[in-house]
Amino acid sequence: PRSAGDDLTAVWRALRGRNRPADPHAARWRDEAARLQRSLSGRDGAPAGLGDDHAAGTVVALAFPERVARARRGSGYLMASGTGAEPAEGSALAAARPAWLAVAAADRPAGAASARVRQAVVIDEDIARSAAAPLLETAEEVAWRDGDVVARRVERLGAIELEARPLRDPGPALVRAALLDGVRAEGLGLLRWTPAAVALRERLAFLRGALGEPWPAVDDAALLERAPEWLAGARRRADLAKVDVAGLLRGLLPWDLAKRLEEYAPERVEVPSGSRIRVDYSGERPVLAVKLQELFGWDAAPRLAGGRVPLVVHLLSPAGRPAAVTADLASFWREGYRAVRAELRGRYPRHPWPEDPAGAVATKRTTRRASGS
Repeated sequence: PRSAGDDLTAVWRALRGRNRPADPHAARWRDEAARLQRSLSGRDGAPAGLGDDHAAGTVVALAFPERVARARRGSGYLMASGTGAEPAEGSALAAARPAWLAVAAADRPAGAASARVRQAVVIDEDIARSAAAPLLETAEEVAWRDGDVVARRVERLGAIELEARPLRDPGPALVRAALLDGVRAEGLGLLRWTPAAVALRERLAFLRGALGEPWPAVDDAALLERAPEWLAGARRRADLAKVDVAGLLRGLLPWDLAKRLEEYAPERVEVPSGSRIRVDYSGERPVLAVKLQELFGWDAAPRLAGGRVPLVVHLLSPAGRPAAVTADLASFWREGYRAVRAELRGRYPRHPWPEDPAGAVATKRTTRRASGS
């Protein structure tokens, strides 16, 4: 009947209790019940009487095992098929919110994420397990969840999780696959990137960009392809922090490239003052940031990548602040130094500011007294 609610057992009781001859729904129910009774007459093993809820639930669950549904946390239901389901707002089933349903009829409104329950029967877990027994399975699941590897033995009824217990000794292949999923999902930041590892990666990335093959690619995509071999022996997130990333990066280099690494992309460059200054490879061009007085007498910074890429020099004030940027020191001493000297020597009188920086002696010390030299 169009006026019937979504609780199919309640509809059945109502039809069964109506004795009005003019009620076509009740008459049809009586005729069908009588026909089924006649088909059972004289047979051995006829079923004993069941309660309405048990009988209706068993019938519907056997008819549509994929529509057995369990209440979700919060709201709605999940059917064994994996489809979400929602009783109509304000309906009897929505108000009662039983733990289990066997859905007899459902539809999905256009654009809706979940099916709409039109008719269903309240059941318990025993009926669900019995009627949908072909959908029961127990499996070992090892997956990346909530930021770590989770290993469980899970019993499911189709898509419905019934019970889960920790799995103490999952297979290494399953664990490695879960860790790989985690690294792919959350990125290479799960590994412990020491300053040495970061610096080495930047040097290799510079050489790859400047020279191409055979220098190895070290972008995220390339390193993720090698992640399976890097994760050997790891069992959980904490183990990822123990991975020697710098060692693995060095392992990408055959011996001939390893020998040329320091020549083509030196970690540090010695300047005329004797200081060994670290090269910054994090930007588009390699940068040497050094105090201006330490470069007196130097007419050219070394070129990197086998002479192909000039080193960009950031000349710093005595306080370590940027004073000038150049890739051509000789030109800077001729054309740019005079303006820098005029601006800074009044602020830093204890440091040398010679008129001829190209012929002066580099130093990392201050002078004893201010001078105009």
